[in-house]
Amino acid sequence: MIRQSKKRDAAKLMAVVKAASSAMLAKGIDQWDEIYPNSDVLKDDIGKGELFVLEENGAIKGMVVLNEFQDKEYADVCWALTEGRQLVVHRLCVHPDYQGVGVGKRLMAFAEDYAQRNGYSSIRLDCFTQNPASVALYERLGYAKAGTVTFRKGVFYCFEKAISSNP
Repeated sequence: MIRQSKKRDAAKLMAVVKAASSAMLAKGIDQWDEIYPNSDVLKDDIGKGELFVLEENGAIKGMVVLNEFQDKEYADVCWALTEGRQLVVHRLCVHPDYQGVGVGKRLMAFAEDYAQRNGYSSIRLDCFTQNPASVALYERLGYAKAGTVTFRKGVFYCFEKAISSNP
């Protein structure tokens, strides 16, 4: 089940982030650390009602943040899809115990359904260029590269996908 997160989820979500960060670091992917994303970021996401979790049998298997916030760096990207409203995906994270079994795909399907139900015309997101599994996921799901941005940890691909207006 995918549901909106609650305040009581904060500690479990931070544990998911820490586990995912450690697993990425073990693969040589230095994307997340103690600075980002931290518990204050997650608590803010929860408070705004923007963080969704995939939970089954009491275990949070993954999470995603959905909102309209675009980092200032997005302004320099040559987006192909500029009409209408854009939903932005942030902090997609799958616990390492559940990676490779479709959790990320399910969270992105939820994001696309959410976008369609709420009148968005496209989805935007960024993905660390040094995270091949994430890059491959977005490409398999039909997201197109629109350019790159540079954040504290390095270069990130910007992806976008049109959302059908037919519910």
